[in-house]
Amino acid sequence: MEKESTTESTTESVTEDATPDIQLIESGGEVTLSIGGEQAMQAWERDLMWASADLLCEYGQDFYEVGLGLGLSALRVAGNPATRSHTVLELYGEVEELFREKHPELPPALRIERGDFFRRIYDLPSESFDGMLFDPALDMEVWKDEDLWARVVPEIVRVLRPGGVFIPFFSTRPELRWQYVDYFRTIRVERHAYQAYDTTEYTYGTSGNAYIQCFQKD
Repeated sequence: MEKESTTESTTESVTEDATPDIQLIESGGEVTLSIGGEQAMQAWERDLMWASADLLCEYGQDFYEVGLGLGLSALRVAGNPATRSHTVLELYGEVEELFREKHPELPPALRIERGDFFRRIYDLPSESFDGMLFDPALDMEVWKDEDLWARVVPEIVRVLRPGGVFIPFFSTRPELRWQYVDYFRTIRVERHAYQAYDTTEYTYGTSGNAYIQCFQKD
């Protein structure tokens, strides 16, 4: 996910091949996926991830997701009756292994692939998906790299079918994601209340409103 705090994360970069320490931490009723010592995802996000998945499924039947995490949205999308196919790209094998330990039987529509999105995006066929969820664990320097996003977002638009949508990780600030806003004319925003853990470090506050942004290709 894109960390919303000012703390620098050290999870994934487009040039980093070393695998960071990856752990699933279950303590005191909290569930956290930790990557490189950072909170990559937590189970309290479930309702927001489900809302994002349900929104995605309104726009077609073939979907793509970047970042498996705890698999909350992946299972939701793949389990939707309207879904024909859902491909999830995950960089780290350890994340997939942790997920499969919890979910040994997967929905028929779900396929998990390994790879680096910033390389894989150029190989995806044009107009091949009705929608994409985007929630990888990235280093803050990657999120701030304007040249990188200027190269990558047109490729995201390319692989979407007309009318298809791109939905990034929810924000707890009511601001459109600058990385994507210039490439889409139609943007749908849904507001949802959220309650994080007291220990959550990557949101602006641990309760309030979260915003799901849905960018639609003309």
